[in-house]
Amino acid sequence: MPEIAKIAEPTTTVASKPALRLFADDSAASRRNSDANKMQVDDRPVHEWYRFVLSYPPHLVRDYLERFEVTTKQLVLDPFCGTGTTLVECKKMGVPSVGVEANPMAYLACSVKTDWMPDPKVTRRTSQRIAEQVATLLSSEGIEDDPLPSNLAALSGCRALPSELMKLILTNSICPLPLHKTLALRDCIDRVQGNGKDHFRLALAKSIVFSVSNLHFGPEVGVGKPKNDCAVIAPWMREVRQIVDDMQLVGPSAVVQSHVHHGDSRDIGKFLKPKSLDAVITSPPYPNEKDYTRTTRLESVILGMIRSKDELRALKRSLVRSNTRGVYRLDRDDLEVAHHPEIQRIAREIEARRIELGKTSGFERAYARVTKLYFGGMYRHLASLRPFLRPGARLAYVVGDQASYLRVMIRTGQILADLAGSLGYEVSGIDLFRTRLSTATKEQLREEVVVLRWPG
Repeated sequence: MPEIAKIAEPTTTVASKPALRLFADDSAASRRNSDANKMQVDDRPVHEWYRFVLSYPPHLVRDYLERFEVTTKQLVLDPFCGTGTTLVECKKMGVPSVGVEANPMAYLACSVKTDWMPDPKVTRRTSQRIAEQVATLLSSEGIEDDPLPSNLAALSGCRALPSELMKLILTNSICPLPLHKTLALRDCIDRVQGNGKDHFRLALAKSIVFSVSNLHFGPEVGVGKPKNDCAVIAPWMREVRQIVDDMQLVGPSAVVQSHVHHGDSRDIGKFLKPKSLDAVITSPPYPNEKDYTRTTRLESVILGMIRSKDELRALKRSLVRSNTRGVYRLDRDDLEVAHHPEIQRIAREIEARRIELGKTSGFERAYARVTKLYFGGMYRHLASLRPFLRPGARLAYVVGDQASYLRVMIRTGQILADLAGSLGYEVSGIDLFRTRLSTATKEQLREEVVVLRWPG
């Protein structure tokens, strides 16, 4: 493994903040894991409007902006921008950025989190008017926002999702009365005209997940104790107030360029100009059997971003394959790495382990193939990116080792670095970000940053 590079002293016009220390020895990194991946208090504005549970921290983005000596005249890409950690941090530091994201819920989140133009005072007044409208509507039905015994007694003919959509969300992920209230609030938000509407929708998405639903998050999203009744308007208003307060705080940076595109990172050329990029900071999916569409499924369905099984299937087809629930018969990305010896060796080992253990389910039979599809998809992405990089562009890919497929170790960072090298990138090093405990093997796995340079 390449020697871990040290972070240089910043020599750029980007505002300097304390850098995250990268550890050269695994035991030291393990002791500091909670600090390495923790969001710092000062970073919470905007970033916490909505974010994935496993998102990487803003200070990691700052570290690489400083290390790559990115200036406010350059352009940074996040091709797997998720809920916008890289783009938001760039905007805060005055650096223009562009993102690409296939998941519609994450695309909404990133688009809203980089839009600081709505007038905070108007946004606050509009939210108060919406809250009053919903409260009046529910009251006419004999329902109050506060959980009361009379609410359940009054509820009849409640608002609900169509049966086709109910089949797409986790069973019992939201109870009927909270869903009834949520749909009433959603419908009032949808009638809003002008700037700020998507900010209200994002606030609703966050409150659905963390205040209204029965979801809980561990290594995977699951269903916990049912909330037969709960407030819906009040938690939404709290999220809107946070957005308004943060927009007032970051307002001076609102004019910094930040564009988000909804699309597939394996076909990056649709969204970029040739030789326009100076840096890339991103975290693609890992080959870890995590269905990223499942993590955001409830709010995506309620907000109308996924309206049928066919739309869910189309969404999965636009993603780099990283789990067996998103593998299709006509997928061909595995052909891109057909001659890569280490990827083929890992696939053979996974298949041999499957046969040895007598695993016969359809998902288990796809473990070896999805591993090849994942790296083939990443190869396609790296290949398609090359015409849009300026000579000397620097890249940082946050990835993690995996052992999800029958405990066969996949050194993701090393393989990704090797694929990049075969495509003409210079591999500057592989930095250890942190280690984390594997739920499959109970061993510490490396989470790393693959650092590349495009020679041009």
